Amino acid sequence: MSLGHACVDVYQGAVAALVPFFVSERAWSYAAASGVVLAASLLSSVAQPLFGLLTDRWAMPWLLPLSAAAAGTGVALSGVGGSYTPTLAAVAVSGVGVAAYHPEAARAARAVSGGSHTAMGWFALGGNAGFACAPLLVSGVVASGGLGASPLLGVPALVGVVLCAAAVRSAGARTAGTASVVGPGRDDWPSFLRLSGAVVCRSIVFVGLSAFVAVYVRERTGGGAAAGTAALCVLYAGGAVGTPAGSRLAERYGRLPVVRGSYGVTLLAVAGVLLVPGPALYGCVALASAGLYVPFSLHVTLGQDCLPRHMGTASGVTLGLTVSVGGMAAPALGALADATSPRTGLVPLLVPPVVAWLLLRGLDEPAGAAPVPAGRDRVSP
Repeated sequence: MSLGHACVDVYQGAVAALVPFFVSERAWSYAAASGVVLAASLLSSVAQPLFGLLTDRWAMPWLLPLSAAAAGTGVALSGVGGSYTPTLAAVAVSGVGVAAYHPEAARAARAVSGGSHTAMGWFALGGNAGFACAPLLVSGVVASGGLGASPLLGVPALVGVVLCAAAVRSAGARTAGTASVVGPGRDDWPSFLRLSGAVVCRSIVFVGLSAFVAVYVRERTGGGAAAGTAALCVLYAGGAVGTPAGSRLAERYGRLPVVRGSYGVTLLAVAGVLLVPGPALYGCVALASAGLYVPFSLHVTLGQDCLPRHMGTASGVTLGLTVSVGGMAAPALGALADATSPRTGLVPLLVPPVVAWLLLRGLDEPAGAAPVPAGRDRVSP
């Protein structure tokens, strides 16, 4: 499941990695290019909670391989042709594929992990690894063959379909005949909404950096396309450290103290990205990446424990709606960058970590984590 997650989430990272190529090859403005990021995010933000509601009622394991195929097909077609509208439509298809995958996958991963923070961290790490590989994949394909070579970007989706289908068969064999259950406890919607607001803040920072850090570093260092791609790889690769570190720290200190601390680190790191010159800039990008990835899997399990009777919905919101809403800020940041500079366009990213910390201040750990169902055919509301 972790490897399949990587094959799906590579397409979230691929959309942002394509932005510099849309700007250079098609002469799009920053605002127009960031609109592509918005297209992938917008449909995903609407669709993911809907898929979560569906998976609260019915088992839909067949969504995993199907969504992997849709996510890859959209990105593969995004470079075909040169007009703006077909590109938006293609990345929107990819966004729906990503949306369909996460609620059911997160629930299934929680089931087979036995509720372990560390095991869920491995599942989240797979998705983060896909993000990290996206700039290398896009650069290797598009830098050499141009945007017209984008159909080659569909190869990971083929692998993902096979892996997801294998995971579905394996999990089905392990859980066959097990009765479905709903975890005891009461849904805590106020706490869940505060948590969701914090995830939105994290998303704004992450999507903003994803969309513009490559262009910003190229301009700041004068290092060309390679310097920008390296910065984006550093931003995504932080998940390899941040995600498992967050899980281990949570088992020692508790989830909420770790999540709150991560937003403080993120604030300092983003300030460093804006102020620190030279090669040290990459260190600030790495620190920002770690701060953003430490709470990633913890957000998911906290959301599921806040809504023990609607875990699919909680997964869809924490992995989908709140994450995708961050993409809606990208055009505003792009417009500011067009009017001023990429550096000024990143300045607003100093605000969301502060808001997130305030939202989580005083929030208590959920009263009791719901037992994870070993398998289910249907969950009653």
